[in-house]
Amino acid sequence: MTAEQGATDAPVILRQIGLSAEGAPLYAYEDRSPVVQPAPVQPARPIGVYVAAGIGGAVALGFLAMAAALLAVAVAIGAVSATVCLLVLRSMWQDIQAQKEKKK
Repeated sequence: MTAEQGATDAPVILRQIGLSAEGAPLYAYEDRSPVVQPAPVQPARPIGVYVAAGIGGAVALGFLAMAAALLAVAVAIGAVSATVCLLVLRSMWQDIQAQKEKKK
């Protein structure tokens, strides 16, 4: 046993448990070296699920963007229609008011 091994190994406790047939002592030892636990196995990540979720998310985001663009076009058309309608009604109102002034 080298000095490096002695520094890193845990102590071994010897206990005499009897004698052999020749009279030599028999020892039982208790190993106190730390037990190395294997690292838990990381579960395999399903890459295909992540790819499918990414593609599905991109498609959904594309549909949402198109819906927002169509909504913006519909709002713009409605705003232009309302403006034209108000201008026509204003012009008609002014004509009616002018005819009332002439009748007086």
